[in-house]
Amino acid sequence: MMSMLLYLFFLIPFSLFNLWWFMVLYLMAGVFYYLNTFWFFNYYSMVSYSFGGDVLSMCMIFLSFWIVALMVVASYSVYKFSNYSGEFIAVNVFLLVFLVLSFSTSNLFLFYLFFESSLIPTLFLIFGWGYQPERLSAGFYLLFYTLFASLPLLLGIFYIARTSSGVFYFLITVDCNFYLFISMILAFLVSMPMIFVHFWLPSAHVEAPIAGSMILAGVLLKLGGYGLMRVSNFVCDYLFKFGYVFIGLSLYGAFLVGLLCLYQVDIKSLIAYSSVAHMGLVLCGIFSMNSWGLWGSLVLMIGHGLCSSGLFCLANIIYERVLSRSLVINKGLIVFMPSLSLFWFILSSNNMASPPSLNLLGEVMLINGIMSWSSLSLIFLGFSSFLSCCYSIYLYSYVQHGFIYSGLTKFSFNSLREYFLIFCHLVPLNFIILSGDIFVLWF
Repeated sequence: MMSMLLYLFFLIPFSLFNLWWFMVLYLMAGVFYYLNTFWFFNYYSMVSYSFGGDVLSMCMIFLSFWIVALMVVASYSVYKFSNYSGEFIAVNVFLLVFLVLSFSTSNLFLFYLFFESSLIPTLFLIFGWGYQPERLSAGFYLLFYTLFASLPLLLGIFYIARTSSGVFYFLITVDCNFYLFISMILAFLVSMPMIFVHFWLPSAHVEAPIAGSMILAGVLLKLGGYGLMRVSNFVCDYLFKFGYVFIGLSLYGAFLVGLLCLYQVDIKSLIAYSSVAHMGLVLCGIFSMNSWGLWGSLVLMIGHGLCSSGLFCLANIIYERVLSRSLVINKGLIVFMPSLSLFWFILSSNNMASPPSLNLLGEVMLINGIMSWSSLSLIFLGFSSFLSCCYSIYLYSYVQHGFIYSGLTKFSFNSLREYFLIFCHLVPLNFIILSGDIFVLWF
């Protein structure tokens, strides 16, 4: 694990030389190298200096590497127009370092520290390379929602350290009470986000640059799920006792947000709200506390990270040409970009869990897990699955069909870079299912 961290630290000087494509190759080479050196065991391996990884950790680390490499590819306009491209690479590298440290540490306090540190580069991305002046309020929403919920987590960690003689290790057990339970899970519920504490997410997505949207949808939402899975060891009794409250809220939220998606007029806002619906299912899987639910949550987090990130890339490709995210203006694009229409169709289908995507595998596992928790959840599960199909078709059909806006007189062709970008989202999303047995090695 130290070799991986040193590998990342040596990437920091490259930001000074503005080596754009070298960084992409460097990160992708890192994914393939560590994919072949890590053995997918169901226990912590590669352990050094309290850093290590099991299947859950390494899946999240590989996802972070891949998404950050694709963020650099997607943000080529920053390099093209010399919009502080060296600083942009530096922010991305520090973000990746914090994410890898978060996912690889086995120390609860260090996890909190790196979990909070990952907010700072994200804020810099939104403030520095966002589009509209409203990015300031969106960034403050993100910051204060997360910080407000994180203070109880810090107090809970100190309480655990005090009762366990200063030990912060993930696998220790402590006597839990209701206040400790709430303090340990609140920060992760806001980070995921759960319904009613999700208001920071759509504004952050809409105002963030493409790199900010990709890392928010691809990895930062998954930090919440990962954290819940890690702290469940401390609060498992209360997860069984009060899980029905959060499962009920999340099922209701998945249904409600599905309806909300159907009358969005902003493409990025629609994709952001669909993330809330998918994370609601992930929350249900975690709180069901059975193996199918937890496996399904892991698979759906990876599948959603790739699919949602790909959809944001497609929305950005349109935005760079039309300079609008409105569904009123972006119509009939199958005439302008017929080859890109295929990618829109595949990713929209994957968003509603079509085979052979990871989203399908994750949702099948989650439906198994949640139904075994309570068969009454079938009603909301059915409605949320149906609505995910509805808003995915709504997104695809509105963008690709209809009357072309008369102001679109000139359009440039798609570049090889853009096809490569979408292709790199689609290949892992639709082919990892061939070795889906890796995920059930966890615990």
